Amino acid sequence: MPPVALASNKAFGLRSFNNFWLDWRDGCLASPRFQSWAARFPLTRFMARREARALFDLCAGFVYAQVLASCIELDLFETLARQPTSAAVLAARHRIPVAAMLMLLNAAVSLRLLSRQGEAFRLGPLGAALRGNLGISAMVAHHRMFYADLADPVALLRGQAETQLGQFWPYRGSAGQSAAYSALMAVSQPMVAREILAAYRFNGHRVLMDVGGGDGSFLRLLAPHAPDLQLRLFDLPPVAEAATLAFERDHLSGRAQVYGGDFARDELPKGADIMTLIRVLHDHPDERALQILKSVRSALPPKGVLLLAEPMAGTKGAEPVGDAYFGFYLLAMGSGRARRPAEIHAMLAEAGFSKVRQIPTSQPMLTCLIIAHAIT
Repeated sequence: MPPVALASNKAFGLRSFNNFWLDWRDGCLASPRFQSWAARFPLTRFMARREARALFDLCAGFVYAQVLASCIELDLFETLARQPTSAAVLAARHRIPVAAMLMLLNAAVSLRLLSRQGEAFRLGPLGAALRGNLGISAMVAHHRMFYADLADPVALLRGQAETQLGQFWPYRGSAGQSAAYSALMAVSQPMVAREILAAYRFNGHRVLMDVGGGDGSFLRLLAPHAPDLQLRLFDLPPVAEAATLAFERDHLSGRAQVYGGDFARDELPKGADIMTLIRVLHDHPDERALQILKSVRSALPPKGVLLLAEPMAGTKGAEPVGDAYFGFYLLAMGSGRARRPAEIHAMLAEAGFSKVRQIPTSQPMLTCLIIAHAIT
């Protein structure tokens, strides 16, 4: 038998065995008798309980999110950071029956948002971490629209739902909605900016253009880390106006230039030796995303650098973030998708970039970084 045919037969045999094994495994996991046995058998008991908990968490995740949203709306994390407080005191303060407040507090304890100290409640480890991160709190409050859009997920998948997130997105909404979207991005920008600044040094560049830079939050956070870097920003005209005012407030007008336009129609200004796309590309469908990359390439000089930062699908250890959360979030927004690094690498090559590489970050679930160089 020819070597190619032999290798093909081996590969087919391996796939057949793998399919047989997976079918047998799935049949066992679906069997109530097997589930009962695995929950009692000492060698499988831990795994069975862990998987049962994971399955229940999938079913109950929406409730967990509402517990978090309630804690944020009632400002419990700030209140309990000042001093431990009883359920009765909190109930009176927020005009909630004591039994209902106690139920909420116990739920928050079970999720490690709070902890119990005798009859009083105080911050738990996750609540303490949330208190220091305004971006997460803002996203939780923003999720009210997202939850409404997910009320009928099948209609959303079929494209039959009129979504609130779709109206909130600045490329469809009014100037006021653009401002609201920019404000949300601004309050969540510091945690992304910290990852970028820890992973990449900007001191070797002269001029940076942040494309889709919102109100300039990233550039204002970057400014003290690269004092000789000239700053430029390109975004929709109403957003660009807000960025101009923000640069003035932070005394950066001398090193910051702002350009208003639409990168779907307008050419990007030239002159920067590095351009950034931070949480921009995944907002757009493939055709427009490729157009944006080509526009960036046209505006960069030979050997100019593109830094692209956003959550990506298939991120090891954070797969649900890109594939589940951002999959549905961007679907509700009505545009874009989370892409795998390999997909972005291919788009960059088609747009005229080379030396494409991914830079590790300490929190890849927040953002992944890709660096590319303009082909000479």
